[in-house]
Amino acid sequence: MNHEEIKRYFENTPPPKEVVWTQWAKITDTQVFLNSCYTTIKNFNGPIDRCPAWWHLRDFYILMKKTAGQPISEEPASE
Repeated sequence: MNHEEIKRYFENTPPPKEVVWTQWAKITDTQVFLNSCYTTIKNFNGPIDRCPAWWHLRDFYILMKKTAGQPISEEPASE
């Protein structure tokens, strides 16, 4: 799954406004978080798998799928 597919997923299935990701990480506005990831990925120069925003977006997607109880696609990252 690539970042465009994840973006479409979140456009069709918006996450809650606030998410407690871990004990020490709480997202208070998921739309701001997602837009930041999308912008950083778009402006990143280099391989997508070296972009920290890509990994944050991917991990957030996996968290949202797990909490929704849906199967997770574990395809390799592509550009």
